[in-house]
Amino acid sequence: MTPERYRRILEVLERRQPDLTVVLEGVHKPHNLSAIQRTADAVGVLEVHAVAPERPYRGHRKTAMGSEKWVDAHSHPDIETAIAHLQGRGFRVLAAHLSDRARDFRECDYTRPTALLLGTEKYGVSARALARVDGEVRLPMVGMVASLNVSVAAAVLLYEAQRQRQAAGLYDRPRLSPAEIQRRLFRLGYPRLAARYDALGLPYPRLGPRGELLDPVPEAVRRGRP
Repeated sequence: MTPERYRRILEVLERRQPDLTVVLEGVHKPHNLSAIQRTADAVGVLEVHAVAPERPYRGHRKTAMGSEKWVDAHSHPDIETAIAHLQGRGFRVLAAHLSDRARDFRECDYTRPTALLLGTEKYGVSARALARVDGEVRLPMVGMVASLNVSVAAAVLLYEAQRQRQAAGLYDRPRLSPAEIQRRLFRLGYPRLAARYDALGLPYPRLGPRGELLDPVPEAVRRGRP
């Protein structure tokens, strides 16, 4: 890892927002998944979640433009599990849904720990999900079409969240712990080496101020086997 790459990865990690995420219900088209993941990376989201009972989250590399390396993707077997998992971590889950009780998305406070739930354009968010969320938001429209492409809707919501968080200074200081930043720095800067450490169950080496390894690499790691 070059010093320049180390500084760039560190700069990105220091602006990550671990308490802002997206949950996708029934969104299965790879280009939509990847477009949302790419936007998530652009606004500093650390992870995205998808309900994938039949197959794991899988995006489209060309659309993602490499963002799949920087944004963790988690799959859940059903929407109840996904919502309970996030609420258990302190997230407020807001569904993008056109209803009488939905608030204009610009009226919500996204500086709080927030998970944005989106469904497919055809079916939207399910009734099962709506019964468990903490609130609903809507994107006002004045045209003939009653919905936006799901990746476009996600982008609109995420950039409003970014606007509010930037104004509140949430990008001005690291939101991840120093230990988590170091862990991710090593995994992103030395992915093959990190895979060997993981396979052997060994702790990662320390990194210097230029991204250099401060600890010697064990012989077993160099050989790639116990």
